[in-house]
Amino acid sequence: MPEPHRTATGIITESPLVLVDAITTEGVTGHGIVFTYTATALRPTAELIENIAPLVEGKPLAPLQISDELAARFRLLGTQGLVGMALAGIDMALWDAQAKVHGVSLTRLLGGEAKPLQAYGAIGHDGWRESAIVAENWAKRGFRGVKAKIGYPTLREDLEVIRAIRAAVGEDVAIMVDYNQCLTPAEAIARITALDETGLTWVEEPTLAHDFEGHAAIARAVRTPIQCGENWWGPLDLRHAIHAGASDFVMPEVMKIGGVTGWRRAVAMAEAHGLRVSNHLWPEVSAQLLATTPLAHWLEYADWWNPILTHPLQIDGGFALPCTTAGSGIAWNEAAVSHFSA
Repeated sequence: MPEPHRTATGIITESPLVLVDAITTEGVTGHGIVFTYTATALRPTAELIENIAPLVEGKPLAPLQISDELAARFRLLGTQGLVGMALAGIDMALWDAQAKVHGVSLTRLLGGEAKPLQAYGAIGHDGWRESAIVAENWAKRGFRGVKAKIGYPTLREDLEVIRAIRAAVGEDVAIMVDYNQCLTPAEAIARITALDETGLTWVEEPTLAHDFEGHAAIARAVRTPIQCGENWWGPLDLRHAIHAGASDFVMPEVMKIGGVTGWRRAVAMAEAHGLRVSNHLWPEVSAQLLATTPLAHWLEYADWWNPILTHPLQIDGGFALPCTTAGSGIAWNEAAVSHFSA
């Protein structure tokens, strides 16, 4: 990565990706991206996808049906973790191929129409001075929202960062913060209660992602909206979170939620419960999906994977512009892929 991305729980210095191609008998190729978070999982995930491929080869191009068949095949092993990531990568590639076969964008294939989406930029766990500089740069580019990593050793430092960002961007820019699961529920309630006066748009994952009861207790005790979802595995996790009252908003990740198929099923539940939906990473695909999501909220923009894409997501005046050409918006820069190949 051009610059390390710091969080309260660690530093991300590289972006390990498995690139998935699904080639149809008509010669159309669909693309999917799997982000393994750590290089340790890179080869095992690629091998899983290669091992699953024979279960898909020769079947009609029907992503929904194939997703259900693969989920049933791996039910005993489980469809979380590396298996879930592999299945989602295949699902993304199949939907991309399906859209290309029909000559339309993924948004149009799903019955929607491309539209600008308000986007926010990310700020690492970089202290109040650097956080303010990065926030100001996002604002100068027209972004109407920024999200900072917090979870410093003291509440005072969290507040310093938020106040420095507010001073840098003004009152009209939304500020979100992300604790990256680093607090206990009791610690989270104490800290967020103190943050309630800062006018945050949301506080993200203050405690462990799957502690639905803990997040529900936090959400009941504080005024600032709680945001969760990037670490939920499949629509069932989202259902559990909804029933617990764990999150005021939701932000599924297209990979962990189960690809395009999982996203569609998850956001249908979110809509039924009146929950606004944002995304985690995968900006190109997520822009297509948010354009078809009735309660779309914010698009999380990241340029981490731009070097390997021929047409990265375009941003204009702080709004993301979903690609309108056939497919999900992903195409490889083959020279760059060759250069970065592991």
